[in-house]
Amino acid sequence: MNTLAAVMQLLVAAAFVSIPLVRHRFGPVAKAAAEAELRRQNVRPGILEENRLRFDAGGHETAAPVAVAAVMTATAALNLAGADPAQLLTWIFSSLVVLMNVVIVYSNRTAVKSVQAAFRRKGDPELTRIQVEPFLAAAEGAFPRWVRAQTYLRNAVVFAGSAVALVAVSVV
Repeated sequence: MNTLAAVMQLLVAAAFVSIPLVRHRFGPVAKAAAEAELRRQNVRPGILEENRLRFDAGGHETAAPVAVAAVMTATAALNLAGADPAQLLTWIFSSLVVLMNVVIVYSNRTAVKSVQAAFRRKGDPELTRIQVEPFLAAAEGAFPRWVRAQTYLRNAVVFAGSAVALVAVSVV
């Protein structure tokens, strides 16, 4: 059963690595679409850079998913080796991954409100003029259609893969 847990953990790792890969590939196109929407709203596109708003895979957009993938890969290796701490670490990390993915899904579903609130907190009148919903829709629309399906698949792999790994290490 440790092999099954390891396979699931490797799938979860791959799912997390897919996030920065997609953002790296299509982020510049999304940024250009968002800037075009800002111009349509008579807002300077440079406001994105000034406030470090990105659509690519920079900073934590890469570091966090790669760190998760590394931890899941290391835990998978321990499971494959039959190491004593593998079960405990699987319980800890697979549970954390599920919780993190819940936060990711929630933040994606509440992105408009979150961005509006962030813009208000900045106190920049130009940011508060941005119509956030069309701004984000423009950026999202720049990603290929298959990215939405990839997002659903990634979430399914993370949730189901983590659950299967937890069950697999619990079977004696």
